[in-house]
Amino acid sequence: MSEAKPAEAWTIRKVLDWTRGHFEKQAIDAPRLTAELLLAHVLATTRVKLFMDLDRPLTKDELGTYRSLIQRRLAHEPTQYLVGHKEFYGRRFVVDARVLIPRSETELLVEAGLSVLPKDAPARVLDVCTGSGCIAVSIAAERPHASVWASDVSPGALEVAKQNAEALGVSSRVTFFQGSLLEPVPADARFDLVVSNPPYIPTGELAGLEPEVRREPHLALDGGDDGLVVIRPLVAAAAPRLNPGGWLALEIAEDQGARVKAVLEAAGLHDVRIEKDLARHERLVLGRRAPT
Repeated sequence: MSEAKPAEAWTIRKVLDWTRGHFEKQAIDAPRLTAELLLAHVLATTRVKLFMDLDRPLTKDELGTYRSLIQRRLAHEPTQYLVGHKEFYGRRFVVDARVLIPRSETELLVEAGLSVLPKDAPARVLDVCTGSGCIAVSIAAERPHASVWASDVSPGALEVAKQNAEALGVSSRVTFFQGSLLEPVPADARFDLVVSNPPYIPTGELAGLEPEVRREPHLALDGGDDGLVVIRPLVAAAAPRLNPGGWLALEIAEDQGARVKAVLEAAGLHDVRIEKDLARHERLVLGRRAPT
């Protein structure tokens, strides 16, 4: 009797090919990229290095861990939560189910904030609804003379934000406050910039979001009946806390520009403008307190 043929090894190449095909059949977004990100995470390496060692067989433990991640991704758990991080404004931020996953559109909010801050002079910045801290930490890293404050109602989110501030070397210049909007911030504090990516999705639209988005914190998404339930009190509280010439910058949904612009103008802010993202959708509203 001839000797039984040994089972074919599951190499990096074979595993990636199978996973990509399986994700395609299950309509998982970016199937190839997702397969690579998950395997690189399991092997504690980079996507580039995967392709330098395609014939390396996976161990039994590595295969087991990878299969577990595949099943979780098929259950619509976001890839960023599975690998535990997301790139944002050129830096890697820790993320988990306690925080909203940073989006590329929010990088435009960071850029808008940086554009109104001095590069080589002190300034005070407040990031409201900080979540992972991606906005506050990015601004602190880009403006070393700025003092950055950040608030969030979620204790869990603040734990993640503090971890990111520490990991990215700005913890000494970012002060965190737990509470709703500006309520936990000292009443006498004034700011050169208040920035926020607040919850702005209307409650009635939440059920229609992609399954992965629905796995993100409801608190960070739900903007109430018309999407502006958080934005209105935020603007009302922030406008009088701006220094003369100070700016308020908000991320919004693409159909909210005119309404949010009116909210800023009603709060007495000047030079209010709407800015669009790369897809030409309205994405930001900015306004400033009149200089003295």
